Amino acid sequence: MYIVTGGAGFIGSNLVAVLEERGLGPVTVLDRCENDHKTRNLAKRKAQRVPPEFLTNHLAELKGEIKGVFHLGALTSTTERDVAKLTEVNVHLSQDLWKWCAKHGVPFIYASSAATYGDGKAGFKDDDSLSGLAHLHPLNPYGDSKHTFDLWVAEQAAKNEPAPPRWAGVKFFNVYGPNEFHKGSQASLVPQVHAKAAKGEAYPLFRSHNPAYADGGQMRDFIFVQDCCDVMLWLYELGPANGIFNLGTGKARSFIDLAGAVYRALGREPVIAWRDTPADIRDQYQYFTEARMDRLRGLGYTAPFTSLEDGVAKTVKILSQDDPYR
Repeated sequence: MYIVTGGAGFIGSNLVAVLEERGLGPVTVLDRCENDHKTRNLAKRKAQRVPPEFLTNHLAELKGEIKGVFHLGALTSTTERDVAKLTEVNVHLSQDLWKWCAKHGVPFIYASSAATYGDGKAGFKDDDSLSGLAHLHPLNPYGDSKHTFDLWVAEQAAKNEPAPPRWAGVKFFNVYGPNEFHKGSQASLVPQVHAKAAKGEAYPLFRSHNPAYADGGQMRDFIFVQDCCDVMLWLYELGPANGIFNLGTGKARSFIDLAGAVYRALGREPVIAWRDTPADIRDQYQYFTEARMDRLRGLGYTAPFTSLEDGVAKTVKILSQDDPYR
């Protein structure tokens, strides 16, 4: 039995699909299917679904059967300003799950975020020591909540406190792929651009408000969700060391590259319009992210990452179907 918190969400539902495709079930999803999109994310899955409020009872009932916990559930909105709410969900719940896994000897893989790196001036090295983490300054409350839990994990390791027998935090960079509709404006640009490109309309990218970057030249490390699932399962099954690891491709690409790949996957030439970056996020906007992947590679992960063009093409193929869910 595997537990996937947030299993009706984007990365979570893709991981549930991979677990089932590899015959690694059964799987229990801890999540709320509060809208049709999240329900459809799991429509093809056999996984049992349990509301988060029943987590404690469910763990108690199945503690001898649980082989691993993949903790992907979180408040993920980068515009959320309710710090107490973010702390309760993204920090306290994560701490409770860590302690439960430590007590019961269950491996624990959890989602951190590249948002912990802030504006990137401190670099993107996944140094998970207390000193290595201390100099990072996230730009928003969401990133700060993820950073707070990373720091707590590092403190547990430094003090040699009880820990799960195998654990890893994963700093996701800009993940894209199927099953993002429920995220609305927080979804990656792939489904957002697809909605316009499929009708032959222009997609409005953000203008740059930084003279070092041209309009559309803002850069991110875009990574296909299947690659994220592959890495998480490798860390669970074969990962030779505990720690907090970057998960990107190691190569930043521009937003205009991403948008162009969506249009071309549909057999169309890109049509780009422009809009100002909203004032409420302009001061917190990251212009460049690129994962340092040498640490994960150095531990023995050798599989290639999907190119932006190939990953976008695979995603667009699913988005273009009558049932656009994995």
